Amino acid sequence: MSRFGGQVVVITGAGRGIGAAYARMFAAQGAKVVVNDLDADAARECAQAIGGIAVPGDASTEAGVELLIGTARERAGSIDVYCANAGVARPGMVDVAESAWETSWQVNVMAHVHASKALIPQWVSQGHGMFVSTVSAAGLLTIPGAAPYAVTKHAAYAYAEWLSMTYADAGVRVHAVCPQGVRTRLFEDSGPAAKALMDESAIEADDVASALLAAIEVGRFLVLPHPEVALMYAGRAADPDRWLAGMRRLCRSLPDTHTPPDA
Repeated sequence: MSRFGGQVVVITGAGRGIGAAYARMFAAQGAKVVVNDLDADAARECAQAIGGIAVPGDASTEAGVELLIGTARERAGSIDVYCANAGVARPGMVDVAESAWETSWQVNVMAHVHASKALIPQWVSQGHGMFVSTVSAAGLLTIPGAAPYAVTKHAAYAYAEWLSMTYADAGVRVHAVCPQGVRTRLFEDSGPAAKALMDESAIEADDVASALLAAIEVGRFLVLPHPEVALMYAGRAADPDRWLAGMRRLCRSLPDTHTPPDA
């Protein structure tokens, strides 16, 4: 039997990009996949391509998450895996609009909180379940020119860590996926600094799904589709001042990421 034969997997933001790649991967592993996306047409197209179930809607609000999970249970059965994949990339400096912070917080962080609140009690009672958080290398490091994205991705990673620490002994497995640039629409919307920084090393969405599957097979919490991120993360922890000095130099070389000297 395939690794996920007969299991129900719910994936948010799965109409395209990384979420659609997850959907293809889990379907190939025998799972019954529930495809969620704000874009109803994209959700239906992805679901049709893999023989899954489309449940369009907003998975960032508590009511939206409850509706998604309830509908998925009705149409597919008890949920074994939940991939909190939907995300937004709002660029901006300290003067970025309040709405960018609010949207980033709700989609990149609170969507994960709402989903885990709805799912983990059942998983603990049955002794198994899997929560996959699509975070970002920005959640381990940071990213120039995009304060809302950098901060909320740090929070998403911290929450995934906390879930693993708290519930792993009860049978709940957690994976935090932290890629750098991935050629998706989110990457295209991430702003000129992010694109300039990551374009050369950007990978395809299917590469991220493959990295997740490999991590699942060995039970590894942190999923790094770009292995070099591990060295950067270690360097940041070992000498924060040296790392910040390097990041300041990087910011000076990128568009829209620093304050001019005469400002």
